[in-house]
Order: sequence, then C-alpha cells, then structure tokens
Amino acid sequence: MSAYNDLFLRACRGETTERVPVWYMRQAGRYDPEYRKIKEKYSLLEICEQPELAAEVTLMPVKKLGVDAAILYSDIMNPVASIGIDFDIVKNIGPVIHNPVRTRADVEALRPIDVEGDLSHILKTIRILDRELKVPLITFAGSPFTIASYLIEGRPSKSYILTKTMMYNEPDVWHALMNKLGDMIVAYVRAQFANGSKAVQLFDSWVGALSPRDFRAYVLPVIERIFRELSDIPHPKIYFPGVASGELLPLLGGVEADVIGLDWRVSVREGRRRLGDRFAVQGNLDPYVLTASQDVIEAQAAAILDEGMEAPGYIFNLGHGLFPEASLEKLKSLTEFVHRYSERQRSI
Repeated sequence: MSAYNDLFLRACRGETTERVPVWYMRQAGRYDPEYRKIKEKYSLLEICEQPELAAEVTLMPVKKLGVDAAILYSDIMNPVASIGIDFDIVKNIGPVIHNPVRTRADVEALRPIDVEGDLSHILKTIRILDRELKVPLITFAGSPFTIASYLIEGRPSKSYILTKTMMYNEPDVWHALMNKLGDMIVAYVRAQFANGSKAVQLFDSWVGALSPRDFRAYVLPVIERIFRELSDIPHPKIYFPGVASGELLPLLGGVEADVIGLDWRVSVREGRRRLGDRFAVQGNLDPYVLTASQDVIEAQAAAILDEGMEAPGYIFNLGHGLFPEASLEKLKSLTEFVHRYSERQRSI
C-alpha cells in the first residue's frame, strides 16, 4: 500500500516541501475522454447524485495525472437547491435559475440549508473518497457574490447589471442575501469537513467584476465572517477570488484563510507582495497556455515555479479552471514537469 502524500497539506501550512505540489481546478472534467463518455449517459447533477460514480470521476485525474490532491466532483450550485432555489445546469450556458432572487420577499423566502437531509449524497461521496484516496481531498463551496450573481441574474452574466442594481439600490436586501448565503456556506463546509474533507476552497469566480471599494463595502464582510466562523477547524482553507481579482488582493489581510489562489493576471511574486506575505499562495498558469507546445508550456511553468519557490507555502495550479479542449497528455506531462523541475531546484 502506497504511503499517504501530504505535500499539498504541508504547502498549505506554509512549509517548504521537497517538491511543489500540483492540482488543477476542474481537473475532473471534459478534457478526459473517459469522462466525456460518462457525460453521454449522465448530466453533471445526475453524476453528483450517485456517490460511487462521483467518487470515481473525482479519482480519475489523481490516477491519470499524478496530481497531489483530489478535488470533489460537484458544482457550486448544489447547496442552493436545499435553500429553495430551482435550477438546472444547461449545456453551453451554465446554471439557469427558474425562480430568481430579486426582491426582499425572495430573499426572506430562502430557508436554512439542510445538509444532512438534502445533500447526503455529496457527504457520502466525501466519505468514500476519504477511504480510498492517498492524497488529500479538497472540497469546495461557491462564495456569496458568485452564487448571488447566478441567483439574481438567473444565469451567467458578463455585466452583472441586475446583481449590481440590487447591490447599489437595495443594500439592505443585498446584505441580507449575503448573510443567508454565508450561513449556507458555513454549514455546508462544516459538514464537508465532518465527513472527511482535508481542505476546502471557496470559489469567488466572478468577484473581480467589482472595484476594490465595492468589494470592501458589499462582499468582504461576509467573506471575513465565513472564514472566522470556520477558524476552529484545523484543516487548510483556500480563498480563490477568481479572475481579474488582482486589485482586490491588498484587501484580504483580515481573511482567516490559509491559502489565496491567484489568477494569471498577477505574478506570484506581486501577488505575495499585495497580500503582505500573510498566506500560502496557489496558482497561476493561464489555462490556455495548454494550447501551446510542450516547450512553451514548460517555459511558462518554470517561470511561475521560480517565483513560487522564492518563499515557503506554494502550490502550483492554473489561474482558472481547465477547459474542455485541454489535452490529457499535456496535463500529465506538465504535472511531471512541475514535480521534476521543482525537486531539482529545491535540491540545488
């Protein structure tokens, strides 16, 4: 039986590791032909409802790529069904909400989450993976702004006009929604940890759409509260403020997370400087570099690794999730390169 690989956990704690750990956002997904065959039979939500199948999909990239952590196969929208939201994940669109949240009455109608009752299938998947994995399991939740943008807009948006209209014109309703979603996230994450999760990432994929001033006023208080209310849990907690969020990094000093994820628009060195060297950092290869030749991929990865290894507490990842056209073979080669290069550099 192979030994447990705790590289990722040690890096999250700010330790210097013998090589840099690596995992990829959306590493269980459509770039894998085996996964695409499963998706011909089942939708994303149908896979999530079958714990054995969801666990199998979670395990695929660990076995095929050699990554140092697994991330639960799930979706950030899963918990909102429990609070009263009716939605589907529609191909080529994303989450589509059938009862959008746009008024005070809509917010007040949202009920407390029942994780054990409504999301027992996800907790069972976590328990299966906790038994089977030899690397840490990362579970996750969507962040209040990103979830709210779907609930208010009714589907993915580029402008967030309805979201910002509520935020600016009905701040009391907005903050009530933020706090209800914050309560949902805390309860959901606590249940994940209780069932075997070894780390949690809070995805705030779209909060970079806000100015620093608006982020501080309308979103940061609930982010700080979520992590404060989870601070008694000893496992690593990651905050990923999503794409185009470099200008928000200096505001995160009061967030009780262990790791901050960086997108590719800010260098690892600059990201650390903006964060005040308070956190371990994760990132941040542009996913679309994977369309390039292996030489170009490795040159880009080496430049990021060189900056990442300037200080303890570094995890290699992408600056956002994998895209369907990515090559499984290139990802496998990239993973091997990250391990080989970083181990060689650390031994010098």
